[in-house]
Order: sequence, then structure tokens, then C-alpha cells
Amino acid sequence: MLRWRNNSHQDDEEVKANTEAKVNELKAAIEPLSGRSLQYCTNACFRRYLEARNWNVAKSMKMLEETLQWRSTFKPEEIRWDEVAVEGETGKVYRANFRDRCGRTVLILRPGKQNTTSLDNQMRHLVYLIENAILNLPEGQEQMSWLIDFNGWSMSASVPIKSARETINILQNHYPERLAVAFLYSPPRIFEAFWKVVKYFLDRKHSRK
Repeated sequence: MLRWRNNSHQDDEEVKANTEAKVNELKAAIEPLSGRSLQYCTNACFRRYLEARNWNVAKSMKMLEETLQWRSTFKPEEIRWDEVAVEGETGKVYRANFRDRCGRTVLILRPGKQNTTSLDNQMRHLVYLIENAILNLPEGQEQMSWLIDFNGWSMSASVPIKSARETINILQNHYPERLAVAFLYSPPRIFEAFWKVVKYFLDRKHSRK
């Protein structure tokens, strides 16, 4: 029994050492950083990008560099509520006032409440809420949950494929390993056709979630 526990401890230490080595390798590959990029690239950030790319440093670096470029132009940390408030008037996306049973922040999405047509504003509103959800994660928790409520949803009032595709792009390419799980509540049968199209843009990991 003691031998099994010692081996388990050794395995944990080996995994930890390998993780730290990969983080340091990615950190060295992407330096030098400054300003907001330096603040963004914490060790936890490096680990998320490495995990998203199966611990391949070159692929992780490319992904992270693309995110840093996106953040430098999209400027998510500068979005203010009054700039996107019109998007939130119907409550189509909002942070819940509760956490899930694992203590994670919950974002509630209600696609049947779509009220605007500007893709840019819709994405700014979503990014504002993702950033807000991350800021409200409890200590030691890095992931959030999404609850997608389909009450009132119909194909005629559905989110356009272009909007769904951009949402997926932002979430999986610029917020890797931030989504723990997504719950689909009361999706109508007709949603299956929409899902088959949307699923095409999801990587395997997000599709499972």
C-alpha cells in the first residue's frame, strides 16, 4: 500500500515537473512581452494554451500570439457596460447570481431573446460578459459554465450562423480552457439541424463539453 502511494506521489511530481518545463519553454519562446500582454500571460494562462493544444509548444505559441494580436485590436479590457447595454436589454446573455455545484461562474444565454443585428456589438457584449465572468471566478477556479436556455427559440428568430461561428471562434481560440461545460436547456427538435451546422466549427474538446 505504501509502495502504491509512493509511486502515485512520484507520478504527480513528474507530471508537475513536466508541466512546469512546458510552461517555461512556452514563456521563453514568446518573450519578450510588455504592457497588457505581460499582464495577460501568467503561468496559468500558459497552461491553458498548452492544454488546448495538447501540450505542443509550437502550436500553443501560435494560438497565444493570435490571441494577443486579437486582444490588442479588440481591447476587451476597455469595453464598458454603457457601450453594450443595448445588447443586454432583453437578458439574452448575463452572468447568473449563483455558481454551479463546482463553484464555477455561470453565464446564461437565451438565444430566443436576440434583439439586435450588429454582429460587432453582439460580440463586444459577449466578450464583456466573458471577461466579467472570469473576474468573478473564485480563487483557484479557472473555468465557467454556460447554461443555454432555448425557451422562446425558433429558427426564424435564431442567432445567425455567422454570429454562432464568431462566438465559437472567440471562445475556443481566445478563451481556451475557460469553458468547463455547457448545458442546453429545452432545445426544440428543430435545433438539431442548426446544431449540425454549428458543430462543424467546434473542435472536438468543445463539442464534447
